[in-house]
Amino acid sequence: MSNRHLARSIVMQSLYQWDFRNQVKEQIPEILHGNLNEFGVGLDDDNKLFVDKTFKGIVKKLPEIDEKIKSYSPDWSLDRMNSIDRNVLRIGVYELYFNPGIPAKVAINEAIEMAKNYGGNSSGKFVNGILGAMYKDIAKEEK
Repeated sequence: MSNRHLARSIVMQSLYQWDFRNQVKEQIPEILHGNLNEFGVGLDDDNKLFVDKTFKGIVKKLPEIDEKIKSYSPDWSLDRMNSIDRNVLRIGVYELYFNPGIPAKVAINEAIEMAKNYGGNSSGKFVNGILGAMYKDIAKEEK
């Protein structure tokens, strides 16, 4: 597993825990510190910074991110989605719209892989469908 893939997995684990704990912002440092210590052994400083910036960026942009997810999944409310799919989508949407340093196709591919590895049987297809539709719209807007 590459360092960046491990870093994204730590972000996903942290989002999952934060979501499970009712998104209490005061718990963010504890969650990040705990997951970096438990799962990030050997992770270099750049990837630790990636975890911190990505997680905190998602939390900061959460209302916008969730609104985008809702608009591209009208048949699935956020509460109806399983928490893995919901949080993998949050990472993918954040990287697509708010982190210009990550190419869109990389963001989508990484999200699909995380969904396949950690989600249910149809998670990869579900995430691919939503992020793929977003990507098509982004591409149209750029033309």
